[in-house]
Amino acid sequence: MDEVGYYQVTTTVDTREAAEVLSRSAVEARVAACSQVSGPLTSTYWWQGTIETSEEWYVVFKTPAARYGALEEHIRANHSYDVPEIVAAPIAAGNPAYLEWLTAETLKA
Repeated sequence: MDEVGYYQVTTTVDTREAAEVLSRSAVEARVAACSQVSGPLTSTYWWQGTIETSEEWYVVFKTPAARYGALEEHIRANHSYDVPEIVAAPIAAGNPAYLEWLTAETLKA
């Protein structure tokens, strides 16, 4: 996924606490420079042959394309869902200083 410079990556989780933990742990691991939690929201979806409706929380991460793989791995390893939503949308343009900051913060040890 390195053909684009930066991504906004999203997932949903079942509780605010889970969202905050995942949000913070990704930033602490430096696989995302920042993340935001919003919600609650109502999701309707097919799961195991039936339509489900549940309350979820939305987590949005910003990361350089070079760190996407590590971020995806982090989300999978720390997510409670069997099949977590992990969707990456390219950032087509942005404040150059902000984009440089995304890179700098994810490269620090």
